[in-house]
Amino acid sequence: MSTYAFGDIQGCLTPLQKLLDRIRFDPSSDRLWFVGDLVNRGPHSLEVLRFIKGLEGRCVVVLGNHDLHLLAIHCGVAQIRQQDTIQPVLDAPDVQELLDWLRWQSMLYREGDYVLVHAGILPQWSVDQAVEFAGEVEAALRSDQYQTLLPFIYRSEETRWSDVMPSPARLGMITNVLTRMRMCSQESRIDLAFKGPPEQAPAGLSPWFHLTPHTRRTETVICGHWSALGVCVDEGVIALDGGCVWGHELACLRLEDRKLYTIACH
Repeated sequence: MSTYAFGDIQGCLTPLQKLLDRIRFDPSSDRLWFVGDLVNRGPHSLEVLRFIKGLEGRCVVVLGNHDLHLLAIHCGVAQIRQQDTIQPVLDAPDVQELLDWLRWQSMLYREGDYVLVHAGILPQWSVDQAVEFAGEVEAALRSDQYQTLLPFIYRSEETRWSDVMPSPARLGMITNVLTRMRMCSQESRIDLAFKGPPEQAPAGLSPWFHLTPHTRRTETVICGHWSALGVCVDEGVIALDGGCVWGHELACLRLEDRKLYTIACH
C-alpha cells in the first residue's frame, strides 16, 4: 500500500490518468492525496471532479482557491471569468451533488509527519493552530449558512493575522493563508498580488516557508498553488504545483520513500 500526493490538477484529466498509470495506482490498496485546485483552466474539470469523487475512501482532498471560485460562482457570489473553464460543471445534471461533495472536503489535512494544504501555513502558526483554524472554515462551508458566509470567505482581502480578529473577517484571513498565500513579510503579512518566482519578489517579501518559526516545525507541509515556484523540496516543505495547466508537468510524490514522479503536460 502506498500514498501518493498530487500537485494541482486544474481540470487536466489526461495527464492525471497517465500519471496514475505510471505509478501503477491500485485503487484497492493505494491512497491519493490532492493539494487542491482540482478544477479550472484545464479542459476537463467536470470529469476530474467525477473521477476523484468516485475515489471516496481512497483519497484525501484539500480545497484550493479555484475550487472555492467554483463554489462562489455556483452560489452567485462571483461571476464566471473569460479564462474559466468550469461552465460544464455548472451545467451538469449532477452539479449539486458534486459541489456538495466539494464543500465537505478539508481545508487542511494532517496525518503522521505530513500536513496537506493548498497554499501553506502562516509562519507564526503552529500546526495545531492551523488545524484548528482550518476547522473553522470547514465548519462554515459545511453549515446550512454557508451561502451567507461564502462571500466573506471567498472575497476577503485580509492580509494580517490577529488572534482577536472578529468573524467573518477571521474566516477570510484563514482562507487567504491556506489557499492564496505565497509570499510573506517578516511580520507575517501575506502578499496576495505577487505570483512570480521567488527570486523576482519585491523587497521585503520571502516565501512563507523560509520564515521562522515555521522552519522549526517537525512536520513536512505538502502544498501546491505556486506554479512559478514549480516542484520544490525544501526544508519542511514539498511543493508540487508543476504548472500542468500551463503546459509544464504534473507531479506526484510517494510519501513512503519520497520518490517523485512527473509527466509532461501539453
